Amino acid sequence: MADELIPHNFPPPSPVDFAKIPKERLEAMYEAALEVVECHRVLAKTEDNIVGELIRGHEQFYEWDHYPTGDVFDHETHSQFYYHAHPQELRGGEHGHFHTFLRPKGMPRGVQPALVADLKTPEEDDEALSHLIAISMDNLGFPIRMFTTNRWVTGEYWYSAEDVRKMIDHFMIDLAQPSWPVNRWVSAMVRLFRPQIAALIDARDVAIAQWERDHPDVNVFEDEDLEVTSVLEINIDEQIGAVTTALENNPG
Repeated sequence: MADELIPHNFPPPSPVDFAKIPKERLEAMYEAALEVVECHRVLAKTEDNIVGELIRGHEQFYEWDHYPTGDVFDHETHSQFYYHAHPQELRGGEHGHFHTFLRPKGMPRGVQPALVADLKTPEEDDEALSHLIAISMDNLGFPIRMFTTNRWVTGEYWYSAEDVRKMIDHFMIDLAQPSWPVNRWVSAMVRLFRPQIAALIDARDVAIAQWERDHPDVNVFEDEDLEVTSVLEINIDEQIGAVTTALENNPG
C-alpha cells in the first residue's frame, strides 16, 4: 500500500461487534448487501463493472479529473459523489476511489459546521458540504478499502464526528443518470458498511486531535502532510457473512 493511504501511527478504527447491532439495522444492511450484489451481477452479464460503467464514453481516463464531470448530485437528498484517481505511484494498489458527501439541506436538523479557528461563513446556504467516506476500487472494479481524509483534501467544511455519523443514513443517490447501477451501488455500499464508516469517522477525529497535539504550530485542517486520517480494508463477501450470521443469532 502506498504511503498516501497509511495513517501516521494513528489508532485503527474500533472493530465492529455485529452481535450488538440492532436487528432493524442488520436487516437494512442485508437489504443493502442484496443491492450491491445485484449491481455487480447485472454489470457482469455484459463484462462490465462499477468503475467501467461510470467512466464509459470517456476516450481517456485522466488522473485527478472528476468522473462524471460536475459530480453526481441528487437535488432531493443533497447527496453527492465523484470518482477519481491519483497518480499511479500514489494509488495504494487501487485504480481510483469514490468520494461521498452530504450538503446542508440534506443533513439532520441541528447539525452545524464545527467551530474551528478558521471557520468561514458559507456564501450559499447549501455550500457547507461534509465528506462522509471514500471507497477505494481495484482494477477489476471491486471495493478494497474505505478511508477518511483531512479537510483540505476535498475542500469540505469540518463537522464533528458525532454530527457526521448522524449524516450517514441520509446519504442516497436516487437518480438514473449518469448510471443507475452505479448510483444504487454507491448508496447501498454506504448502508452496508455503515458501522465501519461510523468507526472510521470516529478514528478520523482521534487522528486530527493527535496530529494537532504533535504539530501545534500548523493549521491541522490545511496541513498537506496529513491527508488520510483513517483507513480500513473491506470485503463484501465477509461483510455479508457477518451480517447474515448476526441476523441468524438475533431473535429480535
